[in-house]
Amino acid sequence: MGSTDRIKLIFWDGSGVCLYAKRLEDGEFRWPKVQDGVMRLTAAQLSALHEARRTLAPAQAG
Repeated sequence: MGSTDRIKLIFWDGSGVCLYAKRLEDGEFRWPKVQDGVMRLTAAQLSALHEARRTLAPAQAG
């Protein structure tokens, strides 16, 4: 089984594919079990991922 203190997300930001990787210093990520090859997230879990992604958007050069 993989490390539960790390996560990698691949997502489309509208202009290209982005990779987000995070390793927790303390604690671990807790996700639902995979059933039939699918991990189902609650609305709150999906929102947490979306918020993490939004903090990665680079500032526009001005």
